[in-house]
Amino acid sequence: MSLSFSSTFSTLISHHDGFTSSINPKNLYFKSSISKARRLSSTMCCYHRPIYTPNHIVDPNYVRIFDTTLRDGEQSPGATMTPKEKLSIARQLAKLGVDVIEAGFPAASESDLRTIQLIAHEIGNAPDGVIGAHVPAICVLARCTKKDIDLAWEAVKHAKFPRILTFIATSEIHMKYKLNMSKDEVLDKARSMVAYAKSLGCNDIEFGAEDASRSDREFLYEILGEVIKAGATTLGIPDTVGYSLPREFGQLIADIKMNTPGVENAIISSHCHNDLGLATANTLEGASAGARQLEVTINGIGERAGNASLEEVVMTIKNRKELLNGLYTGVHTKQIGMTSKMVEEYTGMKVQPHKAIVGANAFSHQSGIHQDGMLKNKSTYEIMSPEDIGLLRSNDTGLTLGKLSGRHALKVELVKLGYAFDGKELDDLFLRFKSMAEMKKVVTNDDLIALVSNEVFEPALVSNEVFEQELV
Repeated sequence: MSLSFSSTFSTLISHHDGFTSSINPKNLYFKSSISKARRLSSTMCCYHRPIYTPNHIVDPNYVRIFDTTLRDGEQSPGATMTPKEKLSIARQLAKLGVDVIEAGFPAASESDLRTIQLIAHEIGNAPDGVIGAHVPAICVLARCTKKDIDLAWEAVKHAKFPRILTFIATSEIHMKYKLNMSKDEVLDKARSMVAYAKSLGCNDIEFGAEDASRSDREFLYEILGEVIKAGATTLGIPDTVGYSLPREFGQLIADIKMNTPGVENAIISSHCHNDLGLATANTLEGASAGARQLEVTINGIGERAGNASLEEVVMTIKNRKELLNGLYTGVHTKQIGMTSKMVEEYTGMKVQPHKAIVGANAFSHQSGIHQDGMLKNKSTYEIMSPEDIGLLRSNDTGLTLGKLSGRHALKVELVKLGYAFDGKELDDLFLRFKSMAEMKKVVTNDDLIALVSNEVFEPALVSNEVFEQELV
C-alpha cells in the first residue's frame, strides 16, 4: 500500500523561530498556529530523563540521543546552512529533547566558531525564568591537535554541559595511508590530547576511534583503555564507512564492553554510516549490546549515503522496546515531524517519499485491499499513528484515491462529500472513477464532485486509443 503525506496530513502544528513554512507537497502543509501548538504541546508525554553525568547513566535502560545534524549532517554535499538556520535547528533539537547536540567543527571556519558559541550560550543554558527546562550538552568536534582542542573549548566552554569530541583513526588502512603514523604514535597522540582537553577544564570528553569497525580489536581495546585513564568519559565507536553487518557491529560493542580496561567508567557510543543501508540496524544492534549513546541525524543526512536516522532509531526503540530490553529515550516524538521538515527546508535535502517515519507516503494508503483494512481498523496497516510524530491527518482514514483503490474506499470518500451511492449506481460510478484514475496519479475531492456531477467523460468514451492519446 502506498502512503503519502500528500493527502493524509493537514498540519504539523508549530510556531518556531519564524519558521512558518507553507510547504505543500500536495495536501500536506505546515503553518504556524499558536493555539494549535498549545494543544499539541499539552498532549506530549512527560519523559523521565536521568540527571546528566558525563560518564554515567543511573538508569541502565536509558539511551542518550546524540544529534549530529549540524556537524555530520551538514557534511552532506549541498547541505550548508546559515548561522541563523543552525541556531534555529539547535533550538528545535532542544525542544525535541536530544541529550547532546554536536554543534559543529570550530576549526572549519571563524563563522562556525561564532555560530557554535551562540548555540552554546543560548541553547546550552537554561532559558531565563524557566525552571526545570531540558538543557542538552553542547558538543564540538576536534582533531587530536592542541589548536583544534583550544578552538573547541573556546566554542563551548560557556555551555552548562560542554563537551569536546576529539578523534583519530585507529584502523591499519587509515594509519598507514592517511596518517602515516604507527600504532604507538596514534596511541600517544590520543592519550595526550584527551589529557590536554581535560587540562583546559573540560570534564566531558568523547574520544572517537575513527574507522573502529575495521580496526584491530586488541589495539582498539588498548587505546580506549588509555583514553579513559586520560579523562575520556564517552567512547565513540564509528562504523565510519558503513561496512559492518548488524551482528558484527553488535559483537564489536559487546567485545569493547567486555575487554576494555576501565570501560565501566565511560559511556559507549555508536556512530553508524549508511553506505550499505544498515546504519539504523547497526545502531539498534549496538544499543542492544550495550551502547548507551546513539549518534544520529535528522532525516539520516550525512556524508555519502548518510548516517543513522534519528526518527527511525527513536521510533523503533519506542515501538519495539519489549524486544530491546526495555530501552527508552528522552525524545519528545511529537516534535519529530516539525524537526524533519525544518531540516529538509534549511538544508535543501529532500526527504524520499517512502522514507520511514517522515516520508511523504509514510501514513497514506492507496491500494484497495489496504484501504479496506484501514477503514475497518487502522492497526491493520499502521504500526504507529501520524500523531505519534506530531502530525494530524487531514481526514479520518489516511486514504489516497488512485487507480488501485476499491469500491469501499470510493464510497467512504463520497459519503464525506455528502453523496450516498449503493448498488448499480455505485458500480457505474466506480467504473467512471477507475477510468479517471488510470489517467491521474491521485483523484481529488474536486475530481469526485465533477464525476458525480457528470462533468467528466463517460466510461464508454475511454477507449484504448483515447487513453494512449492522453498519455502522449
